[in-house]
Amino acid sequence: MKISGRRTFACLFWFAGLFILVSCDSGHRVIQEPDLAAERAKVEQTIRNNLGWAPTKDFDLLKSTICLDSTYLVVNPTDRVAIGEDDFRTTEEFFRSPDFQAVGFEISDLRINFSKGGDVAWFYCHLNDWNRWKGEPANWENARWTGVLEKIDGAWKIRQQHFSYAR
Repeated sequence: MKISGRRTFACLFWFAGLFILVSCDSGHRVIQEPDLAAERAKVEQTIRNNLGWAPTKDFDLLKSTICLDSTYLVVNPTDRVAIGEDDFRTTEEFFRSPDFQAVGFEISDLRINFSKGGDVAWFYCHLNDWNRWKGEPANWENARWTGVLEKIDGAWKIRQQHFSYAR
């Protein structure tokens, strides 16, 4: 009987040790909360770069801000909707024209929110975007700008954006 009691005690001791090890290890599997302040700064920089490329026509900077695939969507304050890479290429030709000149932009009331998983963000802001076309003003003033970004391979990319005029 003593041998059986020792075996029972040894089994209980072994299971208790295993339980403690598993409990201690579980902390390593917890998904860490993203540093929201750092992520917010990265999202804001992506948003600003999405317009900031224009004065120097730095198309590589522009492309670094967007997820250029078939789901990419831009809704402009006019009746134009651009969907996917082909529509983007058409828009890119317009901005490459020497007739287009970006003057500057101003973003105010920027609000950024994140999904619980921390890999999706959406934003809202007021926008003034000053440009010239063939020497004449071609501005978006008092516009509202909203968008959705996704963190892909560590970089924030705009998947969808919508511009409209406040009326």
